[in-house]
Amino acid sequence: MDKFGVMRAFCRIVDRGSMARAAEDLGVSSSLLSRDLKLLEESLGCRLITRTTRSMSLTEHGRLYYEQADRILQAVDLAEQQVRSGAQVMRGELRINAPHSFGTTILADLLPRFASRYPDVQLSLVFDDNVLDLVQGGFDVAIRIRASLPDSGLIARKIMPVHQGVFASPEYLADCGQPEAPEDLKRHRTLSYSLAETPLTWEFNGPQRRVTVPISPQLRLGSSIVLRDMIKADMGIGSLPNFLSAPLEATGRIVRVLPDWHLPERTVYTLAASRLSADAKVMAFNDFLAAELAGRP
Repeated sequence: MDKFGVMRAFCRIVDRGSMARAAEDLGVSSSLLSRDLKLLEESLGCRLITRTTRSMSLTEHGRLYYEQADRILQAVDLAEQQVRSGAQVMRGELRINAPHSFGTTILADLLPRFASRYPDVQLSLVFDDNVLDLVQGGFDVAIRIRASLPDSGLIARKIMPVHQGVFASPEYLADCGQPEAPEDLKRHRTLSYSLAETPLTWEFNGPQRRVTVPISPQLRLGSSIVLRDMIKADMGIGSLPNFLSAPLEATGRIVRVLPDWHLPERTVYTLAASRLSADAKVMAFNDFLAAELAGRP
């Protein structure tokens, strides 16, 4: 039995003074309403309404139940109204979790504009390359960069594609040679991002074929920013997302290795626990991020 539904139906019967008028208001049949009332009385072990063919009246138990039920339902309605109203207000704390690399290189540039646009929103940011639990961490929004997302109850929104490439410093390539094919990487020092989906293999799509190359990295790093710095410091060959590689590649500090071969594309997603948890602040942040990053290479 839906206790709140039956409670609401009982109060409507009392307020309208008629089973038929209450049923019409609620959009149900009189027989269904009569059944619900009978179930309610049976669950309470007493009669609430005395009915005749011409009239109905509350019993003493019915009057007590009506007063308490009406008070409870008004409190529930008020709470729901306040929550719905608050969900549309751009005010309060917005807790965001993002990978450290994306947070420091992308979000750090964008968030001042978001804060200026929504001055009553307090931002709380946690940058961590480990995948933190969104619900247990109390986050409103989590940013993930993945080729695909596992099945879950989380609500995902695609924000932008991320292209992944393999890079080395010019000095390293001058000393150790330029790989001509993915298989040549076995003879080179490689660096691995240990939190990647496949940290010990690189899967390349290239001219007329696909090849998976196992690697034995000299360094395994849990930070893609540190990985970028190790590549820049001539330590070996490693894979980077384009938002980390592009500035260094543009200035010649690092060089794309195997430019005709591509690693699987990944996507920046924002995640929320549920559609109900996606209040005005969450939706505004998602819209802001998507607009700011639209068309970004």
